[in-house]
Amino acid sequence: MIFAWYVLWFVVAVGLLVTVHEFGHFWVARRLGFRVLRFSVGFGRPLFKHIGGRDRIEYVVAAIPLGGYVKLLDEREGPVEPADLPRSFTRRPPWQRIVVLLAGPGFNIIFAILILWGMLWAGGVTEVRPRIAEVTAGSLAANAGLKPGDEIRAVNGARVSGVRDVVFDLLDAMSARGEIALTVRGSAGETRQAQLSVPDRSERRRLTEPSELFRGLGLQLGAPVPPVLGRVLPGGPAAHAGLASGDRLVAIDGTPMTDFRDIVAYLNAHPGATVSIDYQRGGASHRVELQVAGENVEGKRIGRIHVEPPKATAYPPSMLLHTDLDAGSALARAGGEAWNMTMLQARLFWRMVLGRVSLKNLSGPLSIAEFAGDSAEAGVASFLSFLVLISLSLGFLNLLPIPILDGGQIVFQLVEWLKGSPLSERVQALGQQVGIALLIVLMGVALYNDIARQFG
Repeated sequence: MIFAWYVLWFVVAVGLLVTVHEFGHFWVARRLGFRVLRFSVGFGRPLFKHIGGRDRIEYVVAAIPLGGYVKLLDEREGPVEPADLPRSFTRRPPWQRIVVLLAGPGFNIIFAILILWGMLWAGGVTEVRPRIAEVTAGSLAANAGLKPGDEIRAVNGARVSGVRDVVFDLLDAMSARGEIALTVRGSAGETRQAQLSVPDRSERRRLTEPSELFRGLGLQLGAPVPPVLGRVLPGGPAAHAGLASGDRLVAIDGTPMTDFRDIVAYLNAHPGATVSIDYQRGGASHRVELQVAGENVEGKRIGRIHVEPPKATAYPPSMLLHTDLDAGSALARAGGEAWNMTMLQARLFWRMVLGRVSLKNLSGPLSIAEFAGDSAEAGVASFLSFLVLISLSLGFLNLLPIPILDGGQIVFQLVEWLKGSPLSERVQALGQQVGIALLIVLMGVALYNDIARQFG
């Protein structure tokens, strides 16, 4: 059932974004006088076909929803009636061909901006303050003097207003030189500077892996997590000792517990030990002793009692920043965010090529389907945010100078425009082969990452 849910929303998301992309090519080509033969959403066997208009265009929905195409009249693919030659792709001016090729990625980017504009205009901007909730002892963050309760105000001189800004800026800095200058405001209101440095290139690359950035720096952002037990797993040490979901742990071996992460840190450091736990249930205080289980995780022995954290609760008002926007301000902000996210994608992709960013960040269809299903389950706003990110990614990726993509075809047209004649068929065929090989490699790495994530 879960798999079917993921597949459903994957098809919805990909089908919608592919339609937007191909409609960009289709609409601009028609406006510039190209003859369009077919507009297909999906590949393979047609599930739906309609022929209409003066040009008898085929509108197709096909069985494999992983892409689409717009087929233009092209004399290289077969005989063309003399009357239609001026409307053939190869007979149109190079600048018009380039505009048609740009239109697909351009419509994806415009689509993302429009969705973001509507969301910002309707609901404003609500951001989570980038407040530090936890600092790991002995970590880079601890050595830099960061403390729980500090709020990050700027990263490398760039002002930040929410958690997302901090995540993007830290990842950007880590994939560059690994030098991070933070401006923070302490819990008492004082402002100070903190410097984090990761000089080792291989360590910087490791910290760009999913979920490794904050763990490697030794800090966590967000609100404190109450020291309350969530689900207590049957058969574990906590269950054997009589602990139950909803119990609030006050102290372990006399050490006060003010955050669930305090519980995890203390127990992780005491595998196999017998500990005394003070807890509250229904307003009454209790004490119990239990033996912490020892487990090997990534070559290190840690302690666990087999409990889960409490379910996520809403952030307190003090952790949120809300700003209402009028139509003009919302559009300007939507355009700015789309630009910033696209430029960040470009920098991170280039650094991935240079080996500075982990290839584990590439996601394939399995991960995208999972993200689509999870975001749809979380609500309309979450799914629309997912569409914004994927639409911007689709627009950016199609602009890469890989021959089989729009960006590669644009390069071919620019070369032809500059030299005054088309590239030879041999060069174009070789480019297509190289492009296909590069895409197979990228898709193979992404699919491997998907499978690795599924199997932990």
